[in-house]
Amino acid sequence: MSQIIAAVDGSAAALDAVRWAARAAAARGLPLRLLHAYPPPPPRLPAALDPDDRWVAAMTDHAERVLAEASAAARAAAPGVTPILDQRMGTPSQVVVDASLDAHAVVLGSRGLGGFRGLLAGSLALTMATHAHSPVVVVRGAPEQGPVVVGVDGSPAGEAALAFAFDQAAHRGVGLRAVHTWLDTAYTGGWYPLPVLMDWDAIAEDERAFLAERLAGWTEKYPEVPVERIVVRDRPARALLDHAEDAQLLVVGSRGHSPLAGVVLGGTAQAVLHHAECPVAVVPPR
Repeated sequence: MSQIIAAVDGSAAALDAVRWAARAAAARGLPLRLLHAYPPPPPRLPAALDPDDRWVAAMTDHAERVLAEASAAARAAAPGVTPILDQRMGTPSQVVVDASLDAHAVVLGSRGLGGFRGLLAGSLALTMATHAHSPVVVVRGAPEQGPVVVGVDGSPAGEAALAFAFDQAAHRGVGLRAVHTWLDTAYTGGWYPLPVLMDWDAIAEDERAFLAERLAGWTEKYPEVPVERIVVRDRPARALLDHAEDAQLLVVGSRGHSPLAGVVLGGTAQAVLHHAECPVAVVPPR
């Protein structure tokens, strides 16, 4: 069953993520699951504390309070949504990765408490964006105006990002801004000191044709979505951040064409996760 999952921990940032997730679930008629993970008992507890009794009771009591607050926030943001409340014991990153198997998207706050601490600059956001089976949306701010911006590079993850971005734009009734970048080093081998006689206008035209080719099928599938095409000679992360200043959502593939593309989160995805001022969706290859 496809669903939208919001990871919650009681922080204000997590509640922002819940509101974003609730509106997204309402827009496409999907169930909303609010997921709270709590750690297993420490290996050495005082004798007076039974790990199978008091520890679990304390953790579940806290989880119920966190989930109740999150549920109220979800209902206020999207009155037609009735959230599913889910608490699980385990390492937070693994709990959420496992839950992402049947998710349309997993939504996280930009920073949190407890197991969801330090998302944008910390390891959990990178872990989720690298290993989740579904798109991961990290919410920072919650702009409801502006276009959906997507990075286009032709990689498998980039193609999946295009699919997610067009779907988001269509459901939100907004335009899509497709950003494709290229660098001199792709043609000169990075040897700047030597003058290179290149027809840069012709190269730019080739790059525009590449973008048009990548978009062709999607514009036919989503004719109602207006598309702004941006082709710029720049580094991908910088161009995306520049063109997402007025965006309500920035979408990138989890990894691109680098030699480590199958192993680690791409540098562009890492950069926009750290620096974007709007929600960022990181999409894995299909």
